[in-house]
Amino acid sequence: MSAVSVTDSTVSIREARRGSTPTTALQSIHVQPIPFVAARQIIEKHHYLHSMPGATKLAFGVLLDGRLRGAIIFGSGPANAHRLVRGVDQSEYLALTRLWLSDELPSNSESRIIGISLRAIKKNTSVKFLVSYADPSQGHLGTIYQATGWLYTGLSEAMPVFDLGDGRTQHSRTFSHAFGSHSVKYLKSQGIKIKVIPQPGKHRYIYFLDQSYRERLTVPVLPYPKKGLVHGIGRCKSTAFSP
Repeated sequence: MSAVSVTDSTVSIREARRGSTPTTALQSIHVQPIPFVAARQIIEKHHYLHSMPGATKLAFGVLLDGRLRGAIIFGSGPANAHRLVRGVDQSEYLALTRLWLSDELPSNSESRIIGISLRAIKKNTSVKFLVSYADPSQGHLGTIYQATGWLYTGLSEAMPVFDLGDGRTQHSRTFSHAFGSHSVKYLKSQGIKIKVIPQPGKHRYIYFLDQSYRERLTVPVLPYPKKGLVHGIGRCKSTAFSP
């Protein structure tokens, strides 16, 4: 996968061909790859997790009137997530790990921005499918995935997150990049304060960029979870798409 090739394929919402005709407000939004440093600043400031995931591969910015008003982040997901689809290696899938959009953006921005980003990835990379997660402990059902045609495959395995003493929760792969290890025992032996925080399983969604790979899915496709069964969400403005 080449981030450069995706950057060369910068597209705007005006150029989208899927779905209904965009409103004038939607037409004024521009989606393009941005430097990780810019994505980190907006995500750490506005996203409720206040952290940029480790192993980020692509970051798209959402601009309105030339000002950055959102970001959508893709990176490496769980180590074994590629096994959800037979014959796919770790380089052939991505996880949608963060999405934050300003309330200044018009309704329906989320689905348009996801669609633009996915089409750019499909056009310029060898990625076969994407995976993303919605956290029910935060009241998230993954409504935006349901609206954009992702497949629901149930709850993921419950994985803990970690607090390194700064009050921010992180996944093990994130601090592994920072400290060279994700071993809690090793980090504690180095004097690093680390707290393990158990987490419930998350709603897992899959989107096939290459539809021929759908028949290789190794887990069943299930009905979408609905509001009332699990706490629902309104507009998905600061959603933690994290495994």
